[in-house]
Amino acid sequence: MVTRFAPSPTGWLHTGHAYAAWIAWRMACVNGGKMLLRHEDIDFSRVRETYYAGIEEDLRWLGLRWPEPTWRQSLRGSAYAAALATLQQSGLVYPCFCTRREIAVEWERMGQAPQMGDGLESFRYPGTCRDLSADERRKRMEHGDAHAWRLDMGKSMDFCGELAFFDRRFGKVLVSREAVGDEVIARKDIGAAYHLAVVVDDAAQGVTLVTRGEDLLAATHVHRILQAILHFPQPEYLHHPLVLDHEGKRLAKRNDVLALRTLRERGTSVDELVASAEHWLRDFF
Repeated sequence: MVTRFAPSPTGWLHTGHAYAAWIAWRMACVNGGKMLLRHEDIDFSRVRETYYAGIEEDLRWLGLRWPEPTWRQSLRGSAYAAALATLQQSGLVYPCFCTRREIAVEWERMGQAPQMGDGLESFRYPGTCRDLSADERRKRMEHGDAHAWRLDMGKSMDFCGELAFFDRRFGKVLVSREAVGDEVIARKDIGAAYHLAVVVDDAAQGVTLVTRGEDLLAATHVHRILQAILHFPQPEYLHHPLVLDHEGKRLAKRNDVLALRTLRERGTSVDELVASAEHWLRDFF
C-alpha cells in the first residue's frame, strides 16, 4: 500500500493536518506499505520557503517518516503540461475566459445562489464559455486573452460511461455530473490547477490509497473522470472526518493557537494529538 500526505507550504500545520498525516501514515504502516510526502506548492503567490522545513519538522515530531526525495509540485510542470495536452486533444476540455467576478455576476443575473464546496470552485460555473465556437476560441486565444481550461463534465461523462470509485468509509460511489460543475484543471496564473496536478502525481507516485478529508469527497468525482480519460490507475479512497474548532468550523492555517508548533511549545504531547485518530482508525485496519 502506498499513501501520501500532501500539504501546501502556505502556513503552519495545525491539529487537523496532524490527524490527516497520522491517518495516511498509519494506514500505510498496518498494511506493510509506505506514506509519501508531497508538497502541493503550485500556488506560488502564497508559498513561503520557511513552511517546507516547518512542515517536515512537525511531521518528524509526530513520529512520522517517509522515503526521500520529497516531491514538490512546482518542479513538475512538464508532467502537468503533457497531461493537459492529452486532455486538449481529447476535446473534453475548453478554454474559459471568464473572471471570478463575471461568474459571480452571472449567478446574480440567474437569481441563484453560489454552490459552495471545498476543493471545488466557490461558484459553480454556469457554462458561459462552454458553447463558444471554435473560431471564437481561436481568435481570443490568438489575441492573447487570459484563459483557464475547464473540464466539460457532460461530454466527459458521455465519453467515459458509468464510473465509480471505492471509499473505505462510504463504499462504492457512482460518479455523478450533478456532483460538480465544469471545474478548472489549468489556471490562468499558475498553470495546472489542483485537480489535474493531484491526479497526475498520484498516478506517477503509484499511490494506491488516497486518504483525505471528507470535504474533498465531491472533488473525487472530477479526479475519477480525469483518471479514466488519461488511462491512469484507480486508487482506493478514505475520506475521513474533519477536525473542527469549538464553533464547529474547519480549522484554518491562520489559527495559530492550534498550530502544531504552538502546541509543541506549550508542552502538548504527541499521544494527545493522535489518540482520537488511532481510536477511529480501528474500523479500517
